[in-house]
Amino acid sequence: MISPLHIQTVREVVRTGSFADAARNLGYTASAVSQQVAALERACGLVLFERRARSVRPTSAAFLLVSKGNDVLSALATLERELRTVASGERGALRLGSFPTASSRILPRVLAELSRVRPGIEIKLSEGEPDELLPELLDGDLDLQLVYRYDLFPRGWPDQIVETPVMDENLVLCVPAGHPLAGRRTARLRDLRSETWIASRPDSCGAQALLRLCGTAGFTPNIAFRSNDYAVVCGLVGCGLGIALVPALGCVPHPGLRTLRLSRRTPRRHVTVLRRTSNTNPLVKDAMRGLMDVARDVEAEISGATGP
Repeated sequence: MISPLHIQTVREVVRTGSFADAARNLGYTASAVSQQVAALERACGLVLFERRARSVRPTSAAFLLVSKGNDVLSALATLERELRTVASGERGALRLGSFPTASSRILPRVLAELSRVRPGIEIKLSEGEPDELLPELLDGDLDLQLVYRYDLFPRGWPDQIVETPVMDENLVLCVPAGHPLAGRRTARLRDLRSETWIASRPDSCGAQALLRLCGTAGFTPNIAFRSNDYAVVCGLVGCGLGIALVPALGCVPHPGLRTLRLSRRTPRRHVTVLRRTSNTNPLVKDAMRGLMDVARDVEAEISGATGP
């Protein structure tokens, strides 16, 4: 295989007409230059220089090698510069996975800031529930994945995954504006046994957490409506069709909706970010820093919006 280093050496010998002069200019010994030229001649099966007593004469093959080699060296130099920009985070691609409420409340600010400070990068976003996107993270199709877990529905991740906390959020009780509890700040879960509930799909962590939470109060909730879209859930509550327990990130304002806390024990949902231990993408560090900064602000916002 032809070495770029050998091409540079031949180019300098052609320019100077001497192994010794080329060696001085390149910082080699004359013997090292001679060995490199001989190795290149063996690799291409051609004679590149006619040796004379005090000089060498390039053959047509040497001139061809230098002519085409300049393009090769230029392309390699360009590649090296581009790789440096990728290594520094100035260029490259960042692939993120997220669930809907984080995509709505956290990621827009993170991605906007990344695009501002790293205008040369490409950002891709895939949205779905944690278990839906986890195979993409494990396969290397995602660099980072935002996920969640509930207090009453713990879970773990594969050994090759690192989990970093991002923020915690309370589960907020949403009731219609005309509900007897609408003017209160807190409610006891055991007083809600006769209510009609609105929840996410039966197989979702949110629905399972609701069942377990109500189970601790000694009842099974009467779930009449289901949707994994919290805007729909809040809209149904706002129209007086039932009550719901939603994460603070998913609490969508509605004129007919009021929010309060569960007394004694406020259940929480925990937002974390996953990454593979083997991921070397230099943009991950910037993305992680941005996530933490924005999540801190969002956590303060939703804490203020849902009360103490």
